[in-house]
Amino acid sequence: MENANGKPIHDEPYDIVIIGGGPGGLSAALYAARGRMKTLVLDKNPAAGALGSADRIANYPGIPEAISGAELLDRIRAQAESFGAELRQEQVYGVDFTARPFQVFTSGATVMSKTVILATGSMGRSVTLPGETEFTGRGVSYCATCDAAFYQDRDVAIAGATAEIMDELGALARFARRIYLITREKEIPPEHADFISTNPAIVVKTGGRITAIRGGEHVDEITVAAGGADEDLRVDGVFLYLHGNKPIVDYLYGAIETTEEGCIAVNRETMATSVEGVYAIGDVTCKKVRQVVLAAAEGCVAALSAEQHVSKRDRAVSQWSH
Repeated sequence: MENANGKPIHDEPYDIVIIGGGPGGLSAALYAARGRMKTLVLDKNPAAGALGSADRIANYPGIPEAISGAELLDRIRAQAESFGAELRQEQVYGVDFTARPFQVFTSGATVMSKTVILATGSMGRSVTLPGETEFTGRGVSYCATCDAAFYQDRDVAIAGATAEIMDELGALARFARRIYLITREKEIPPEHADFISTNPAIVVKTGGRITAIRGGEHVDEITVAAGGADEDLRVDGVFLYLHGNKPIVDYLYGAIETTEEGCIAVNRETMATSVEGVYAIGDVTCKKVRQVVLAAAEGCVAALSAEQHVSKRDRAVSQWSH
């Protein structure tokens, strides 16, 4: 059977389709498949997410050695597949949550599913800085709470609106020797001024913006334009929180309730969205703390909630062994 665009429709619905193959989506797949649900993960690019581009992960429970984000994803992916999860590299360009079962439209087919988990992340900003792509995972990061410990006694830069980076700035301040805070704002908002002024490690560059990121194997220099002049700064890391780094929800076309910031609204106890049978996890829900282990935990919760929905149970069933 084909849809109106000539793409095949798979008549037999999946129990669960997971859109996004980051740590949350793959953890959801692991738990769903282990719960004997017919599980499909749709991921446009296994290396495109925040974790896939991370150079080192050293704080994931149970893995004492530092590994790359890509390797950690490979391990979770293999574990999910070992329980029977199907993984497919395809772009999702639309959904129909009014249909039962739900329909998910990809570049290759229309997929039907009883439940859906949205795990598409929040790296929705197009890359605009020279050197950003080249050094992502090699000095360019989008999560200070994730990577701050790698910059013990080093110089770093953090760029973005002050209100958006304050929690991240606190994490960096515990490790970095010097932090260049680069913001287009002309003045630091009064509610943040005390913390910044009393922290000698923070050097403020108001009215400024990063125009270039350079280095060899890793970042070692940036150029900042401020006050009509360019200044080169030696840094080992750059943390970017620029406008537009927002949840990736364009493919939903308003099918799910979102907040004013564009984040998917969820029940944190079940990860349920405004549509029964649809769940959302990870950065697409705009958590204050972004950590791999939290995304994995949310994936577990969403998978168990989805299994409860499909099985029409009164409560979710914990998976210890079977």
